[in-house]
Amino acid sequence: MDKINGRRRWAALLSLALGGVAIGLTEFVPSGLLPEIAHDVLGDEYARSRPDAVAHAGWMITAYALGVVVGAPLIAALTARLPRRRLVLWLLIGFVLGTLASALAPTFGTVLVARFAAGLPHGAYFGAAGLLAAALMGPGSEARGFAVVLGGLTASNVAGVPLVTWLGQTVGWRIAYLAVAAVFGLALLAVAVSVPEAPAAPGGSPAAELRALRRPQVWLVAVTAAVGFAGFFAISSYIAPVTTEVAGLPSGVVAWVLVAVGLGMTVGNALGGWFADRDLRRATLLGFTGMIVAAAFFALAAGHPVGLFLGAFLTGATSLFLGPALQSRLIAVAPGAQLMGAAVNQSAMNCANSLGAAVGSVVIAAGLGYRAPAWVGAALAAVGLALAATGYALERRVREYAPVAAADVR
Repeated sequence: MDKINGRRRWAALLSLALGGVAIGLTEFVPSGLLPEIAHDVLGDEYARSRPDAVAHAGWMITAYALGVVVGAPLIAALTARLPRRRLVLWLLIGFVLGTLASALAPTFGTVLVARFAAGLPHGAYFGAAGLLAAALMGPGSEARGFAVVLGGLTASNVAGVPLVTWLGQTVGWRIAYLAVAAVFGLALLAVAVSVPEAPAAPGGSPAAELRALRRPQVWLVAVTAAVGFAGFFAISSYIAPVTTEVAGLPSGVVAWVLVAVGLGMTVGNALGGWFADRDLRRATLLGFTGMIVAAAFFALAAGHPVGLFLGAFLTGATSLFLGPALQSRLIAVAPGAQLMGAAVNQSAMNCANSLGAAVGSVVIAAGLGYRAPAWVGAALAAVGLALAATGYALERRVREYAPVAAADVR
């Protein structure tokens, strides 16, 4: 890695980020196309009750997220000895196949199965690609390396997700997913051409990766991410109906609201990577605090167009500010099992995706309105803040106790 010239290094980083762009498309495009998807595959239910059908269609977001949760630790353990470049290529092939299956699935049940399968490579990709990017950038830049790959995901929300959302609204959501599969194919070619060979971690093995799951701190950080980050997905999963039903704007504006989310995510991710490399604890606590404020603002202001756009930007910015910090935090508490630590973070994030989308669906179906998920999001972020503070406090007590215990033994 150290012998790579600057031009090839940046080409490799951009190729890895392009995979993040495609993942951002496959993950976030459904948020803007739920009404179209519901109309296509839940036609009878849609005719009876549009809100119920849209809420039901939200389960395809949950199915993808569950695929990530299952796939991330499983693939991390099974591929511990596989060179990381080769692993990334196989994962991109899996994305191409899963996304094609999503586009061609004939019924809602088969769409759910396809979305679950498409989610399986997600966590392992961000783990392996993030570790490759961190190695390319050099020591002391771990969080920024992960931010590069996450930056692809955030960039997709600025331009790609709105464009593919418009495509889906214009010519059909299935065509939109065929376009996403094509982006995955392009990322596959780019990685194959530009990313250098990289060995697996020294001493890596399924047993070593799985040992990370024995550490209580790994589970505490994972739960923190899963619960706290669910607040973002509770809001983002229902951007389309909030735009049209709460703010009273035409469906074409949904794409521009997603641009605001994407711009916020891009800014937050860049700042978060820089901040986390300098003060990981402060970046984590500050990020959760910002999420609480942003979610509450969104709930209060989404009925006005200016408030909707500003709230969407702030929600994206505060959530992705946390992204590099939580990724670095999980790797830090899983020494000797970097791939598992990185993959578990993605499992946690997609537990958050599943939880946020599901809770949002429940409160909407209960008749509480399309603003209700934002209030739930604020509450979930508050729980995440409390869990993060607890984790750091426990870690500090362990460090303080260790010298005392050692002295007692002597």
